[in-house]
Amino acid sequence: MRTALLQSSGRPGSVAENLKVLDEAAARAAAGGAGLLVTSELFLTGYAIGDDIAVLAEPADGDSADAVAEIAGRHGLAVAYGYPERDAERVFNSVQLVAADGTRLANYRKTHLFGCFERDHFTPGEQPVVQAELNGLTVGLMICYDVEFPENVRAHALAGTDLLLVPTAQMHPFQFVAESVVPVRAFENQMYVAYVNRVGPEGEFEFVGLSVLAGPDGTSRARAGRAEELVLADADPAFLAASREANPYLKDRLPGLYGSLARNL
Repeated sequence: MRTALLQSSGRPGSVAENLKVLDEAAARAAAGGAGLLVTSELFLTGYAIGDDIAVLAEPADGDSADAVAEIAGRHGLAVAYGYPERDAERVFNSVQLVAADGTRLANYRKTHLFGCFERDHFTPGEQPVVQAELNGLTVGLMICYDVEFPENVRAHALAGTDLLLVPTAQMHPFQFVAESVVPVRAFENQMYVAYVNRVGPEGEFEFVGLSVLAGPDGTSRARAGRAEELVLADADPAFLAASREANPYLKDRLPGLYGSLARNL
């Protein structure tokens, strides 16, 4: 499945403008043969917008979800987009996957919140593995800091995730995560990982770009630079099957030895 990574911070604070950016990117992705378009973390509203996060938060089935579904349907490709999700009085940092026909397939709430900013504005999610079937692949959802916990990604591997989508807001000086950690996660768990970042200055943060589609062999199938960019690469089920057959990590695990990993320090 050809996958498009939209490395962009959009227009922070304007949902309407970000929907326009998404629409234009979806047109380019579809023209390039993509079956899936993935955005950055909190793409719909912007990340560093302070208390406006709560003001702009919407339910998973809100007006913006309908707008994204219309974009997906009109361009004929699935869309995974980051947004602040309102559920009664709680706000979650979420990503929603919408099918090419506009059907909402899956919604994930970020479980590992990073830093004071996120802990002040969001409630942590409680479901570590959220998946959906898309174009013959089992697609998993995760957000930014979540992927830095090896247990989190291994849980997806054991649940059969083929392609892990990770909208992110990776900031300076942590670019080594995009450069090194993400390809290693893909290799050690035998899956594709689509890690899609924001870019440039926003509030107190400097987002580093470097979005990547990492393959199960640990290589970068597509890598963005430090500017706004749309990159495309293929998640190939046949290559994934061959890689899993050749790499014994998951078969050679000894779960009985790892009980201490689940204990608090």
